[in-house]
Amino acid sequence: MPPQTFLPVVPIAEGPAPNRRKVSYGHSLASPDQEKRAVLSADGPHLAAPMRVVFEHRTRLVKPVVGLREGGSDNVQDREGVRQPIYDLAFSPDGTQLIVAAGAEVLVYDPAEGELLQSLRAHKEPVYCINYSADGTSVDFFSSGDYVVVGGSDHKATLWTAEGVRLGNVCERDAWVWTCKVKPRQNFVAVGCQDGSVAVYQIAFNTVHGLYNDRYAYRENMTDVVIQHLSTDQRARIKCRDYVKKIAVYKDRLAVQLPDRVIVYELFHDDATDMHYRIREKMHKKLECNLLVVTSQHIILCQEKKLQAFQFSGEKEREWNLEALIRYIKVTGGPRGREGLVVGLKDGQILRIFLDNPFPIPLLKLQSSVRCLDLSMNRTKLAVVDDHGVCFVYDLDTKEVLFQEPNANSVAWNTELEDLLCYSGNGVVNVKAGNFPPVQQKMQGFVVGFKGAKVFCLHVYSMTSLEITYTGTIDRYIGKKEFGSAYEICCLGATESDWRRLAFEALEGLDFDVARRVFMRLRDVFFLDLLGAFDKLKAEGKSEPDLFLGEIFAYLGRFHEAAKAFKKSGNHQRAIEMYTELNMWDHATQLAAETKTDTSLILKRKARTQQDRNDLVAAAATYMEVGDYLQAINILGPSGSLDKLLEITRRLKKTDTMALNRCLFFFRKHNHHAYAAECLVKMGDITHLLDLHIELQQWDDAFRIAENHPEFAHHIYLPYANWLAVHDRYLEAQDNYRKAGRLDEAIRVLEQLAKNSVFECRFEDAAYYYWLLSVETLDMIPENVEPSQLTDAHRSLVYVFTKYRKLSEVYFAYNPVKRFIDYPFTPHLPESLLNMARFITHHFQRNSVPNGISKAYVMLAMAKIGKTLGANKLARYAFDQLLGMVLAPDWEEVVEIGALSIRGRPSGDPESLQTVCFACAAPNPLLNSKGDVCHNCQEPFVRSFYSFEVLPLVEFVLDDGITDDEAAVLIAKEPPLQLGRPGDANTDTGSGNNNHSPDRSRRRSENRPSASEIELDRELATLDDGGGVRRGFRPSRSTNSGNGSDAGGPESAARGTNFVPYHVGRAHLLAMRPGDVFVVDFGRRCIPRRYYRAAQPGAAAIVQCGGCKHFFLDDEWNYQYLQRGCCYFCRSKAEQP
Repeated sequence: MPPQTFLPVVPIAEGPAPNRRKVSYGHSLASPDQEKRAVLSADGPHLAAPMRVVFEHRTRLVKPVVGLREGGSDNVQDREGVRQPIYDLAFSPDGTQLIVAAGAEVLVYDPAEGELLQSLRAHKEPVYCINYSADGTSVDFFSSGDYVVVGGSDHKATLWTAEGVRLGNVCERDAWVWTCKVKPRQNFVAVGCQDGSVAVYQIAFNTVHGLYNDRYAYRENMTDVVIQHLSTDQRARIKCRDYVKKIAVYKDRLAVQLPDRVIVYELFHDDATDMHYRIREKMHKKLECNLLVVTSQHIILCQEKKLQAFQFSGEKEREWNLEALIRYIKVTGGPRGREGLVVGLKDGQILRIFLDNPFPIPLLKLQSSVRCLDLSMNRTKLAVVDDHGVCFVYDLDTKEVLFQEPNANSVAWNTELEDLLCYSGNGVVNVKAGNFPPVQQKMQGFVVGFKGAKVFCLHVYSMTSLEITYTGTIDRYIGKKEFGSAYEICCLGATESDWRRLAFEALEGLDFDVARRVFMRLRDVFFLDLLGAFDKLKAEGKSEPDLFLGEIFAYLGRFHEAAKAFKKSGNHQRAIEMYTELNMWDHATQLAAETKTDTSLILKRKARTQQDRNDLVAAAATYMEVGDYLQAINILGPSGSLDKLLEITRRLKKTDTMALNRCLFFFRKHNHHAYAAECLVKMGDITHLLDLHIELQQWDDAFRIAENHPEFAHHIYLPYANWLAVHDRYLEAQDNYRKAGRLDEAIRVLEQLAKNSVFECRFEDAAYYYWLLSVETLDMIPENVEPSQLTDAHRSLVYVFTKYRKLSEVYFAYNPVKRFIDYPFTPHLPESLLNMARFITHHFQRNSVPNGISKAYVMLAMAKIGKTLGANKLARYAFDQLLGMVLAPDWEEVVEIGALSIRGRPSGDPESLQTVCFACAAPNPLLNSKGDVCHNCQEPFVRSFYSFEVLPLVEFVLDDGITDDEAAVLIAKEPPLQLGRPGDANTDTGSGNNNHSPDRSRRRSENRPSASEIELDRELATLDDGGGVRRGFRPSRSTNSGNGSDAGGPESAARGTNFVPYHVGRAHLLAMRPGDVFVVDFGRRCIPRRYYRAAQPGAAAIVQCGGCKHFFLDDEWNYQYLQRGCCYFCRSKAEQP
C-alpha cells in the first residue's frame, strides 16, 4: 500500500514586499510518485495540496486553517480505515466545495470548516482525475457548478450532480482515464487517458416533461421536478435526489420515473389551482420504457410496440402488443381505473385502448406515420398530424375527413369547446372554429395544449402560454346569426366590446336567451330590465315582434326606427311617450295631433323637463302658457327671477291669495323690498307690510307707514331700538326703548357695554356707559315723589343711580392715570394727573376698588408724579403701599429703587400742592383720611372734571319754607340797589339765622376759630350796586335739615359725617348774582337740588354741563368743547352753558 498523505488547507493573504519570506508546511512522503497536484480555490483564499507545500509568497504568516479529517489527523482513510492516496482534487467554481479523488472514492469537503459532506463511490478502481462541470447541459438553462465529471482507472468518465447524484457515464475508454476537463460555459468534456488518447464528448440532455390541461411538469437540474400551473403561473418543486428519467401528469396524479423506482404523487386538495403534492405510492422496480403515462390507478409503459399497464403497487395488470412502433399516446380520460388511450402508430394506424379491455379498437388508418393526434372535448372528432405536416380532422362517427390543413407539426383541441382547434407550423399558430377559415398568430414552438383562450407552446426547453383573440371568430358567428356559438366562444375569453356587440346583436335578432346571459355577465341592469319587461309581455300574451323591436331600438338609441316599429305594431301612445321622454317635442306634438291627444299633458311634461334641465325661464313660460301660475312661481322664485315673478304678480287677481303669498315669500326671501311691498299693497295687508319694513330694516318706510297709520306705531320702537343698539347708536336706542316702554332692556345693554369696556381697558368708554346707566336709572325714578314717600324699590334705584354716577367719575379719572403709566406721552399736566390719582385714592378709602381698576397703577402714578413735583411725603406713602403689593417683575426694581431714593429726601409736601378749603380757608394735606373733603369743616371739594382742580364753590341750602321754585325766582332777580348787611335784624326776612344765632356761634368757635374775621368776606362776596354802597350778607350754617337736608343724593357719600351746609334765606338769595350761583338739579323731588355759590366771584370762570351736571373751568371747557364738540365727560352735544 502506498504511504499515506494528508491534505492541509492554508489561507493566502497578500502583504508588503519587505515582509517576503519562505514558508514550508507539511510532512515528508515515502514516495514522491504520489505527489500529484495542488489546487487553488477560484476565489483565492484557500490552497489544497496532497504533498509537502513549499512556495514563496508575499505574506507575513501562512498556517493551516483546518484539517479535513477528524481526530487531529490530516490523513485520508477509506471506509475500512485504510489510508488512501490522493490522486486529484478540485474546487467547485463558487469555492464552496472541495472534491478529492482518494483511491476509488470521491470525497466532497467543506473547505471553510473542513467537514466531509459526502462520499461518492464513483468507480470500482482508483480515481485519478476529477473536475467540476461549468455547465452541465446548456448555457441557457443550468448555472455554473451544477455537475462534477469524474474519471478513473476503471476506464470510465462519469457525470455527477453537485449534491452527489450519479447521472451516468460520459464515456468508457480502453485505458485509464487520467484527466478530464470541461470547456468553460459549454457542454463539452475533454478526456485524457493513460494510453495517450484524447477524446472530446458533448453532453446533451433530452427534455423530460409532461402536460395535462394547464398543469405542466418538467425536469430541472436532472434530479428535480417542477410543476407549473400555466394559467396562474404557480410553481412547485419536488426534489427527488435521484436521476429523473420520465415524467407523466394526469388530473391530480404525477408519476416520476427514477433509475430504480417510480414514485406516484397526488394533490392534497381537489382545488384546481392547488400545487401541493404528496407521495401516494412507490413502485420499486427498475423499468425501461420509451414513454410513461399515468392514470388515476395505473402506470402505462410504452416499449416500442408494446404497452404495459401496472398498478401502483407494481403488479402488472395488462399488456398490449401492437403491430407497429408506437409514436404518440394520448389519455382521453374516463372512469377511474377504466380510462381510455388513443395511440398513434408508425404505420399510420390509430387505435383506442381502454385499460379494462385487452383488445385495442381501430379508429383510422393513415397513409403515413402519425406524428401527433388529439380528441375533441366530446370525443366526436379526431385531429391527426402525419409525417408530411398535414393536419386531418375526422368525424369518428362517419370516419369522414371534415377538413385538412397543411403546414402543421402539432395539433390540440380546446378542452372547453368542441369545435375549436389549434395547430402550429411555420412559426404561426392557427386557431380554427367550425368551418370558418383559421385565424393566425405568430408563435415559435409546438402546440402541446389548448385551454380556453390560452395556447400552450413548447419552444426548445421552455413552456409558454399564448393568449388568443377571438374577436374575428365571434364576428363570423354573429354574422351567421349563430349567437349561441358566439356566446360559447366569448366564454373562453373576450373583451367587453365583444360581449356588448354580441349582446346587442342577439337582442336585435330577438334571441333573448343569449342576450340575457350576456347582459348578466356584463351586469347591465338596464337591458336586463328590458328583457324582464319582455317576459311580462309574453306572459300577458303580447309577443309582437314589432313591439319588441320598437323597445329594443328605443333602448339602443335608434328612435326613429323605434317609432316606426311602434306605429307598425299600433302603439302610437308609446311612440309619443318616447318622444316626450327624449324632449323631441315637435315629433311628440305631431303624433299627438295625428292621434287627437290632449297637448296640455305634453306641455306640462315639457315644462317639467325644462325645469329639470335648469331652463327655468322657459319652464315658467310653458307653465304660464298652460295657466299653472303657482308652478311658474315655484320655479321662478328659488332662481331669483324676480322681474318675471313680479310680472306674474301683476297678472294675478286679488283673490289668488295662495299665489300672491308665494310671490311675497320669494320677494322677502331675496330681500326685494319694493316688489314685496307692491305685493302686500295689492293684497291690502298693512300689518305684514309694516313687519316687512321692520324685518328688512327699512325704518324710514316703516315710520312713514306709522304716520299714515298711527295705530301701528308701537310695533316699531322696540325693533328699531334693538337695531340702534346693535349699530352702536345707544342714545337713539335708549330713546326708542323708552318709547317702547323697555327701560330694563336699555339698562341691560348698557351694563354689558360697560362691563366689556372695563374688560377691554377702555375706561373712558366705561365711564360714559356708567353715566348713561345712571341716566337710565334716573328715568326709572318717579319725578314728583317726596323723599319720605319713596318705596324700597325707589330707594334702591336712587342708590343705583348714585353708584353708577360715582363709578363713571372714578373710571373717568382712572383712564388718564393708566395711560400715564402705559404710554410715554399724555395731554394732562402732572398736577392734573396727581389730582386724579388723589381723587381715586380718596374713593378707595370708603369704597371697594371697582372692577378693572388697579390700585398699583394709581399708587405708582402718585409716587412718580409726587416725586417729580416734590411731594415727598405723598410719594413715600405711595411707595410704601406698592412695597406691600404683588407687582409685575418689571415693576419691582423700579418700585424698590424709588422707595429707597425717596427716603433720602425731606419728608413733606410743598404748600403749593396743598388744597385750600374755600369754605373755611384751611389748608388740607394731599391725602385726607376722611376722603375728598376738607379735614377741618368737612366741606366736600367740587372739582373740575378735566384737570380735577378744586373749584371755588361753596355749597349752601335753603332755609325752611323756601321752595326750589321760589329760590330759582329769587336767584334770577337782580340784587336791589340798597341793602344793608344781611346780618342786621331789619334785613333778615325771617330766615331765623343771623350772625348771633347759637348755631352759627358754636360752628365758628368749634370749626373755624382762626378765620372768624374773614369768613363771610371770603365765602360770600359782597355785592356792589355800582354807586359805592356795598351790600353784603352773612349766611348761617345749621344742623336743621329743612329743604337742604340730604336725602341720599349723589354727593352724600363724599360729605363728611360732621358736615353742616350753610343755610340762606330770601334776602341772601336776592343778594346773590345769578352768575355766581350753580344748581345741580336731576329733575327728581326725591333727590334734592344742590346749590353752590362761587366763593371768589370773578376769580375763576366756572362752567356747568347741562347733561352730566359736572363743573369745569371755563378755559378747559372751551378747549375740550372746541376739540370734541361735546362735553368732555358725558359727550353731550347740548349748547354750551
